[in-house]
Amino acid sequence: MRGSKLVVSSVDPQLALAGDRDLLYAAVGNLLQNALKFTHPHTEVTLNAYAVADRVLIDVKDHCGGLPVGSVETMFQPFKQHSADKSGLGLGLLIARKSVESFGGTLSVSDMPGIGCVFTMSIPRYSMPPL
Repeated sequence: MRGSKLVVSSVDPQLALAGDRDLLYAAVGNLLQNALKFTHPHTEVTLNAYAVADRVLIDVKDHCGGLPVGSVETMFQPFKQHSADKSGLGLGLLIARKSVESFGGTLSVSDMPGIGCVFTMSIPRYSMPPL
């Protein structure tokens, strides 16, 4: 982690979604692994889960300095790597996106030039039955 820290926000215990737990864990794990790999030393990576209307949003935010110009459009293509660090196959983001899409969600990225980026999973919210 090169002196960086992971900050995880508290999550509302009533927040629920329906989907394959293993696929969700794999998608979140991949996003966290990438964020920790590319964030600048001594900064932080944040994981935040919250609801907006009928969606559950899961954000992974890093401090990588921002994305290379034009990379947002090709970020989820197979075998694409947008960094000097070429460890891995360049399939993680594509697999994460396909996993999230398999239960009706989307995975997107927002660039914050000069700061970092935020990967957001938007997944249909599951209504918990009343207790």
